[in-house]
Amino acid sequence: MRLSQFHLRTEKETPADAEIVSHKLMLKAGMIRKLAAGLYTWSPLGLRVLRKVEAVVREEMNRAGAIEMAMPSIQPKELWEETGRWAKFGPQLLKIRDRKEQEYCFTPTAEEAVTDFFRQEIASYKQLPVNFYQITSKFRDEIRPRFGVMRAREFIMKDAYSFHADDESLHAQYRTMYDTYTRIFTRLGLKFRAVAADTGAIGGSASHEFHVLADSGEDALAFSETSDYAANVELAEAVSPGARPAAAETLRDIETPTQKTCEEVAALMGIALARTVKSVAIMAGDGDGGGQFVLALVRGDHSVNEIKLAKLPGLADYRLATEAEILEYLGSEPGFLGPLHAKKPVRVVADRSVSALADFVVGANKPGFHIAGVNWGRDLPEPETADIRNVVEGDPSPDGSGALRMARGIEVGHVFALGRKYSEAMKCTVLDASGKAVNPAMGCYGIGVSRIVAAAIEQNHDDAGIRWPQAMAPWQVAVCVINPKNDPAVAEAAETLHAELNAAGIDTVLDDRGLRPGAMFADIELIGIPHRVVVSGRGLEAGTFEYRARSAAEAENLDRAALLARIANG
Repeated sequence: MRLSQFHLRTEKETPADAEIVSHKLMLKAGMIRKLAAGLYTWSPLGLRVLRKVEAVVREEMNRAGAIEMAMPSIQPKELWEETGRWAKFGPQLLKIRDRKEQEYCFTPTAEEAVTDFFRQEIASYKQLPVNFYQITSKFRDEIRPRFGVMRAREFIMKDAYSFHADDESLHAQYRTMYDTYTRIFTRLGLKFRAVAADTGAIGGSASHEFHVLADSGEDALAFSETSDYAANVELAEAVSPGARPAAAETLRDIETPTQKTCEEVAALMGIALARTVKSVAIMAGDGDGGGQFVLALVRGDHSVNEIKLAKLPGLADYRLATEAEILEYLGSEPGFLGPLHAKKPVRVVADRSVSALADFVVGANKPGFHIAGVNWGRDLPEPETADIRNVVEGDPSPDGSGALRMARGIEVGHVFALGRKYSEAMKCTVLDASGKAVNPAMGCYGIGVSRIVAAAIEQNHDDAGIRWPQAMAPWQVAVCVINPKNDPAVAEAAETLHAELNAAGIDTVLDDRGLRPGAMFADIELIGIPHRVVVSGRGLEAGTFEYRARSAAEAENLDRAALLARIANG
């Protein structure tokens, strides 16, 4: 490939509307161009990187025994109504009509379409298990698309769907896909973590997310320093701190005229923030059409985990209580709330860390006052106890190995054990060994192919531009021609090296654009090519080439044998 015959247009200035590094560098390097909000055209350069990622994904999926297919991006309303997701998926589902006023959606995911295909094609358990996958465009109507292709409305996704005669087979395939994803992200040269995750709107019995570790990640992750334990903070268990100490203080009112937060109260009293208790007032349905008022209690140095809280009995549809409801049940204003002296019966749910406290401080349900020296069993009934908080750095790992560390992650893959949610809803059956019609178990497995490109940049960049991992770079080597005198020998040497490297299976581009060295080198660094080789008249005279790895601070002069060995070794 010659850059003189390739479309490459880089930018010197950072785009004003780009917020994160990957968005800025993809625009500066000319990889993408904005067409509309959340919609991007991939340039020839960007497409080369995208295809490199797709190739690794495809090779590993094929290796795992999955079968590639292609389903329409436009799907009929009727299929989505079978599962109830036409109404439930929400405004992210882009709905359209054709000239006959028939309704369709631009698919964000393809559980319905693949289940419909399966129920027409597969009749017997003898044809199972089977795993179908595709790599196609998807569309989700994000309310605020941002960060370039990281959160675009249209994106490239690999989605796979497996069908099984029993749960044992599903779990085996789930593990196979987990291992396959591990190989994919390892081959792509990414630092990543697989974390246990909430199943969310897609549903199912098991779920793991694969995150590229980056400071700009939207997801908070918790992982053990000494084991393989890792989980999204939404799911990470906060273990009990142990036995509760004995009460040592008397119950007493503390005047806090302007102190409403736990931090302010702890500072006024000169005590540790961990001795204060935060009361979060919520309302939930009680099953009889009424409402249930609940106080969720966490330590002052902790925060409520909304997903954990919603999983408790009766709290699936909870919301924050209004000031009027707080006044009705507690007789107080926000800032002084607590479980003592409520006006009406209140359900109290205490986090494990709160249940283990003695002599703690809570709001007095009286403006301007808190209560100190509070103890369970003496001043309050023993609480309903649950894990309802977010873990924090230094918490014990739930697997008993080491302490938890926190990191930010960019989700690039997700595996779900769906069970029979979709096959039952769509009346999809196969005959089992006894001839009985049964609903197959399903799994689904997604990878954000275009998001991987952005995530890799977030993890691999410097002040000069992108630093691609070898497997993702648009080319492995750039051969740069320095030929101010139009020396035919230099041009010939560059052509020969370019051809030799490509013949050896090393993807190499020849920069023969005739740019000045500074501009040429800046482009090569910006677009992130791992190896740069300069061919010049001076080097030919000395029998050397100037070589610089993208990760190196300085260039070095190498003869042909040393150069080829250095490139071959990465």
